[in-house]
Amino acid sequence: MATTELFLKMTFDRWYGSITNLNAILSNLTDETLQKEIAPGKNRGVYLLGHLIAVHDEMLKLLDLGEKLYPELYEPFIKSPDKVVTQIPTAAELRSFWTKQCEVLKQKFDSLKPEEWFEKHTAVSAEDFVNEPHRNKLNIIITRTSHLQYHSGQLVLLK
Repeated sequence: MATTELFLKMTFDRWYGSITNLNAILSNLTDETLQKEIAPGKNRGVYLLGHLIAVHDEMLKLLDLGEKLYPELYEPFIKSPDKVVTQIPTAAELRSFWTKQCEVLKQKFDSLKPEEWFEKHTAVSAEDFVNEPHRNKLNIIITRTSHLQYHSGQLVLLK
């Protein structure tokens, strides 16, 4: 296996493993349980799920893979802290959004050629990328995997 393919396999094994882990956590939490705070005064589970969807939605733009699926989630789940925006989708709706988004991201990821993962993402200029080639599309997956794992760990606290 060539080095490029090896890096991709390692990264995406962890990405998809983290998605599977979160799906297992969600399958053990009721919609009612997702309404609870992770700890007193902290984010609710439903907010964290919405936040993950909104962050992953941003990846479509960052990776130059198309438009967001759920642009309406940016304001309540990225721009605003929990409980500031009172009208948010239900836990059931967010679960559905999550499932669809995971499917779409997989399709989009699978459409990229291995070398395309080492190209710049849209938040870095061509000039900066020359000096910082690590600011590539694959690095977005690595950082978002860490982010996903962090919030998965928080959601476990709801059990």
